[in-house]
Amino acid sequence: MNDTVTECWMQQMAAEMNLSETAYVIPRGAAFDIRYFTPTVEIPLCGHATLASAYLLYQLGIKKENESILFHAKGGDLAISKEGDWISMNFPAYPIQRMDQPTAFKESLGFEPLETYSSSYGWIVAVAPSEKDILNCLPDFERMKANGLGHVMITAPGDTVDFVVRCFAPHAGINEDPVTGSAQCALVPLWHLKTGKTSFDAVQLSQRTGELKVKLVNDRIEIKGKCRTIFKAVLEV
Repeated sequence: MNDTVTECWMQQMAAEMNLSETAYVIPRGAAFDIRYFTPTVEIPLCGHATLASAYLLYQLGIKKENESILFHAKGGDLAISKEGDWISMNFPAYPIQRMDQPTAFKESLGFEPLETYSSSYGWIVAVAPSEKDILNCLPDFERMKANGLGHVMITAPGDTVDFVVRCFAPHAGINEDPVTGSAQCALVPLWHLKTGKTSFDAVQLSQRTGELKVKLVNDRIEIKGKCRTIFKAVLEV
């Protein structure tokens, strides 16, 4: 993309695409600006849209596989590298703070959390007793919005991985995100606090599901994921 495209156009195109996030990549010297839009609002960070953007830069030969990529996002600078089939992304860690359980949480999401935390960008992180609670969660999105639960991550220890997660953001026009790399910015510090570990295997239990390898490195989060091209199209505007 070039930098003459307006913010209004980007938001309208994201609404037309109607995906959880649409990313726009703009060359800026040796680096790239990157912006993310849900169908209704711009957001500061997005993991899977960053992953897909980096993947395409490598696939198209704009960046060689042994070269790193630097994205400038509203949520911070993101360093990207390719390691075989995996793409490694370096994101900022989010602070987390214990909070009282929000009103009407069980009525909105269907389970009683063991603990709840607040984090950056209005996220609430709720720890469930088990993976089964995450799988069986049936959120009432209208009730969530009415009760100030418009950005919620739910997480629990995994049966076969370190932890599992689902992410809901109805206030941002995303009822459930299929895979949320930026959620790891809060989840990795949380599970480090609870287990003392710094490296984790995580699974997002959306209908589509997604697997991630994540690691705490000082005040940064290393997120590794894989990408695959499933279709190609021509956009005529």
